[in-house]
Amino acid sequence: MSTAILTGPPAPGSSLDGDLRSLGFHVRWATGAEEARTLLAAVPAGERVALVDSRFVGHRHALRLALTDPRFPAAAVPGALSAQPEARPALVRALTAVPAPTAPTAPDPDGDLTGALADALDAGGVAVHRPALGTLVAAVPTDATARHEARAAVAAVDDEAVRLRSAVKAHDGFFTTFFISPYSRYIARWCARRGLTPNQVTTASLLTALIAAGCAATGERGGYIAAGVLLLVSFVLDCTDGQLARYALKYSTMGAWLDATFDRAKEYAFYAGLALGAAREGDDVWTLALAAMVLMTCRHVVDFSFNESNVADTAAAGSTARTSLALSSKLDGVGWTVWARRMIILPIGERWAMIAVLTAATSPRIVFWALIAGCAFAACYTTAGRLLRSVKRRGPRTDRAARALADLADSGPLALLVARTARRLPVPAPVAALLGAVLMISVAATAPVGSWAAVGAAGGYAVLAGLAVARPLKGALDWFVPPFFRAAEYTTVLLLAARSDVPQAVPAAFGLVAAVAYHHYDTVYRIRGGTGAPPAWLVRVTGGHEGRTLLVTVLAALLVGRGDDFTLALTALAGALALVVLVESIRFWVSSGAPAVHDEGETA
Repeated sequence: MSTAILTGPPAPGSSLDGDLRSLGFHVRWATGAEEARTLLAAVPAGERVALVDSRFVGHRHALRLALTDPRFPAAAVPGALSAQPEARPALVRALTAVPAPTAPTAPDPDGDLTGALADALDAGGVAVHRPALGTLVAAVPTDATARHEARAAVAAVDDEAVRLRSAVKAHDGFFTTFFISPYSRYIARWCARRGLTPNQVTTASLLTALIAAGCAATGERGGYIAAGVLLLVSFVLDCTDGQLARYALKYSTMGAWLDATFDRAKEYAFYAGLALGAAREGDDVWTLALAAMVLMTCRHVVDFSFNESNVADTAAAGSTARTSLALSSKLDGVGWTVWARRMIILPIGERWAMIAVLTAATSPRIVFWALIAGCAFAACYTTAGRLLRSVKRRGPRTDRAARALADLADSGPLALLVARTARRLPVPAPVAALLGAVLMISVAATAPVGSWAAVGAAGGYAVLAGLAVARPLKGALDWFVPPFFRAAEYTTVLLLAARSDVPQAVPAAFGLVAAVAYHHYDTVYRIRGGTGAPPAWLVRVTGGHEGRTLLVTVLAALLVGRGDDFTLALTALAGALALVVLVESIRFWVSSGAPAVHDEGETA
């Protein structure tokens, strides 16, 4: 139970006390700042506290947005302010600085204690979230006429309708917006009224997708049809969990991890199910399945890397972000381009719809080729636009952006050793990373599998990877460095396994890339949550991208000619990596003090 402190005498006809109690607050009354300080001191330190002007008139959902959203240390709307435990000391200091009223029973009719406190928190370094209210009302009327007008404004707007609309993301893709959200929001409300949590819906989505993968693995037409239907049901639930979180403001650290992780688990499991089903029909499509996973993951890395490199400099003159916003604003003026641009990048809604329909109607081979072609086109489209905007950039990136790119690079001991000894070499980071990726991939694609040429190339790749991260990644095109590294590592594993002709080597490589990709996605979501990258020991233990690449080439050189030893080695490596990264990731997301967030999915 959180505590809400109402300041000032009760307003006639106000339902404020009941509204606050319905939101889970224990309500106390204070006549002004001095008594509010006394009551605040009595609230347990680990509780959220809210200060609300007793004259407040507004929608309950406006109060909910300001007082119950767990993602922000402090939040405010006119007449209401909340503070999480971490913001409580700053709130106490702000209250201390507010002079006591001269007549406690008759506070200044024009005074705005909560507004003054919110401004004081901002000035003291605590960022106060001020939610966009839209048509919702939140006001502190100072006379009877203003109060009557505010109440009329409240009556004119359907609070529940606004709450339902706000449960849906503003920038969803075409398929999600027009084929899922019109009814999934009502499923979210149904879940909220029955006490279900977003995490429970997320888990249901995962289980449904795993059943779909099992149906696809049967290799029968009926199984494929069932798999397609269940995949769409899983996506409906995937949309519902986020809408439930927004509808009920039930964001959590665990929810962020589950939502981000399960999306990848569902997609990879379905790829594996399709490959197993095709194998039952005598069609080996494991290489296509792994290629689709590599392409999708590399495309996401491009998205993450570009966004993280620009997240802190939107307002900077000449920044990529400002250029992007200006261009997007111009295109948004032509209505049809908005949906065309959201569809052309094949976001998760369009992608899963395509996979579901093709699974039900065609074969796994066609599904994978369509997926590869669509994702390749989308990746070229988005990357070309970002490249054109980046070359126009003026000035270096921020230290925060450089740190994020270095974390996304996932450099291991070998690359860091080279970086420490070569910091003065004037090698552009993206050039070194690209040369390393081209060297590694070209040798893996052309040299005889099992020869030591790939091992030599991996050594050269490690040196070039070290040169790429020898200096802070602040250049206009340095956001290419992590994607080049991901492409080199994943594609090397794919090529060595596919060209080895060792039985089941490609499925084992699929598991290895899935484990490594999980580590990289986990890094992204930790950075997004503001908690930084995984601990340095984890990167050292897992070898970094260049260490793992070198290890796989050594295993290929030693074991390809020895029956299924190469498959066993890849399987063991995949299992060891998955165990290490999953255990550390679960420990972090379950026990850490990471901020409560909810993954909003891919930007459409």
